[in-house]
Amino acid sequence: MQTTLRSTLLFVFAGMLLTTSCVTKKKFTAMQTSLQTQLEAANKDLGKSGKQINELMAKLSACEADKSLNKNDASACQSAIKLREEQIADLRAQVADCQAQRDKQSSQVGNLTVLSQSANDNIKETLAQLERKDKYIHLLQAAKTKADSINLALSVNLKTVLKEGIDDKDVDVKVDKTVVFINLSDKMLFQSGSYNLSPKANQVLGKIAAIIESRPELEVMVEGYTDNVPYKNAVLEDNWDLSVKRSTSVVRALQKSFKVNPNRLIAAGRGEYNALAANDTDAGRATNRRTRIIILPKIDQFYDLLNPNNVPNK
Repeated sequence: MQTTLRSTLLFVFAGMLLTTSCVTKKKFTAMQTSLQTQLEAANKDLGKSGKQINELMAKLSACEADKSLNKNDASACQSAIKLREEQIADLRAQVADCQAQRDKQSSQVGNLTVLSQSANDNIKETLAQLERKDKYIHLLQAAKTKADSINLALSVNLKTVLKEGIDDKDVDVKVDKTVVFINLSDKMLFQSGSYNLSPKANQVLGKIAAIIESRPELEVMVEGYTDNVPYKNAVLEDNWDLSVKRSTSVVRALQKSFKVNPNRLIAAGRGEYNALAANDTDAGRATNRRTRIIILPKIDQFYDLLNPNNVPNK
């Protein structure tokens, strides 16, 4: 393009020479200078045009790239629209299902509203029974709390009075649920193989009797235990007999020597059974030879507690 422009200018210049053969040298030089200046300006403009062309080509490439991206974006948008349409269809199905459930529940509620007066009366009676049971439960809880408090105080009192002058290994006081257990070792109460109480036995039984007398609402069960070594003499047939005789000896002492009401006393023999330890060692057999005194609520009071008819009306 630059060569064509130069040829044109030279042609124009030659034409001017032919038509102005009479022009002076001075004017010719000025004209030549002017033409040279115009040529340089034309070349400069030509460079600018080339630069603009390059810029426009770059913009064209960028536009084509954007067009490609927009095409991809349009495809992605179409996919997204399709996904949203599927989600909308699923939601509409869920709404329809919820409406069906609502209609079904409305129908059920309508059926419930036509319950007969008899059914309403039955419901009221059921609620009243539940209220009575709730009161009964609260009564039992209160009774248990009271029993726990009594047993705790009783246990503390027993441990306090029994620790003075008595070897701790020979006496064990425990609280289990609604009863207090006092385990007394065989050697503290009896001679070996005998059911006669020793003088030391009266000392500990007197202390226990004092606590028992302070709680007239409680009963006392005395249980005798032996080891598994066979025992028999002219009076006793076996360990069963020995355990029973030992428990009755303790009961008689509580009644006769310490004035405990016999209506509150129970005697029982467990023989060699319900052992606490294995009988294959001396220590185990010594542990099993024991007398257990159980302090517990009176049986009739216990059954009164279990009677729902005793629940207060208010």
